[in-house]
Formats: sequence, structure tokens, C-alpha cells
Amino acid sequence: MIKILMFVLLLFVAIPFVCHPQSAAPTEHSGTKWRLVWADEFDYKGLPDPEKWGYDVGGHGWGNKELQYYTRGREENARVENGRLIIEARRDAWEGHDYTSARLVSKGKGDWTYGRFEIRAKLPSGRGTWPSIWMLPSGKDYGGWPNGGEIDIMEHVGFNPDVVHASVHTKSYHHSINTQKTGRLSVQNSRTEFNTYAVEWTPEEIRAYVNGKHFFTFKNERLTNPKADYKEWPFDKPFHLLLNIAVGGTWGGEQGVDQTIWPQRMEIDYVRVYQAAK
Repeated sequence: MIKILMFVLLLFVAIPFVCHPQSAAPTEHSGTKWRLVWADEFDYKGLPDPEKWGYDVGGHGWGNKELQYYTRGREENARVENGRLIIEARRDAWEGHDYTSARLVSKGKGDWTYGRFEIRAKLPSGRGTWPSIWMLPSGKDYGGWPNGGEIDIMEHVGFNPDVVHASVHTKSYHHSINTQKTGRLSVQNSRTEFNTYAVEWTPEEIRAYVNGKHFFTFKNERLTNPKADYKEWPFDKPFHLLLNIAVGGTWGGEQGVDQTIWPQRMEIDYVRVYQAAK
């Protein structure tokens, strides 16, 4: 009996302890220690938590000739079920549009200057889908887009499956003049499994990651170039998060829209925001 107990004890000591990284604050390759300041784990059911999420509403194309109408408080387009946020783009008539979807915006305390923004998501599939996880300035300190900047944590277009993009846009660097700063990464299971998309934004630079892999950096030129100003780096003001699926548009619809694939959904396991520990 004593020999059996000793054998069991030895087995217990030999088995390595497995720590689940999502339960602890990440450090990533930057070496920064982060503390959690805001999150939605989607451990409820129904509409997204109104204390944390608002909606952008309308169907005017959103500057990209998008085809969908973004609705408010419509469970067909945005809901929480089975511990996940579902954003669903549908082919259904609404306000004179053939497609509906949702564009969620963080609210309440959902504005931050600097931090780590981490979203675990599974992406939609099919030509004409254009899911985005991104950030915009909460004020107009430097004027409207692109002056105030934009941070794209993850973008994916259905005609180029399993290639994800992280980008920044400023007055000097944006897609309208083909100067945007972008990183691309092949994520072969992006539409079938959950992956973790993250950006670390500091006063020095913006870094993008997928599943901990660092694949894009945008540096603050104002630290090295005396002529640089907000046109190169407007990222010193509060920003908020956006989650959406666009249908078609100048990029998402570049090769047309497959009318047979709908509905399509982006599933989000969690959204977590960290700031540097002091």
C-alpha cells in the first residue's frame, strides 16, 4: 500500500502544471506587464450588455460603399448565446437595403489611451464578407477621419480567405492615398476556429499579434522626426473599440458578393482590455 501511494505521489509531481493563458494578464514579447481594466466575457444571454456596448446605425455606405444596413438592438444581427457574442450579417430586406448587420461600439468606460486590446474570434466566410475588429478616436481633437487616426486590429476580406490584416490610418498614411501601414498574416483556421487578435498600443509604437505572434509594428515618428506631428501619429488621445461585419464595399466587395452564402457570422469569445501596470 505504501509503495502504491509513493508511486501515485511521484506521478503527481512529474505531471507538469498547465496554466491557461487567457486567465492571466499577458506579457507578450514587449515585456510590458498588463492589468485588466475592462472586459466582456459574454457569460449571459440576449442582446449585448447595454452598459458596455452601443451601436452605429444606418445604411449610407460608411465611406466605403458598403451594402448593409447596421441595425440597433436586433437579435438577428447581434446577440449573445452559448457564451459568445454573435454578429451576424444577413440577406434580408431592411430600410431599403438587401443586407443587415451590426456594428457594436464600446461605451461606458470603453475609451482608452494606450493599452493592450485582445479579442478572441472566429471569422465569417465567403465572397463579400468584410469583418473588422478596430478602433477609432472618441473625440475630434485632430478633426475627422483620417486626421484623428484609426487602428485596425483585424480585418479579413472573404475573397482572400484566411489572410488577416492589421493596419493604421492617419492623415499622412491611409488607404485613400495608398500610403496606409499594414501587416498581413496567413491564419489558415481563421474561419473554422477561434484565434486571438491583439494590439499593444504604447506612446512609442503600435504592435499587432495573432495568437501571440508579432507581425506588424507602427512606430511613433514624433519621437524621432522633429517635423512629424499628428499627421503621422495622432495616437495620443482616447480611442474606443468597434466590432462589425460589412457586406461588400470598396474592399470587401472588390470581387463581388456571393448572394448564396448568407447569413454569415463572426463569433467572439471575449473582449479584454489591459493597461500597463504601474
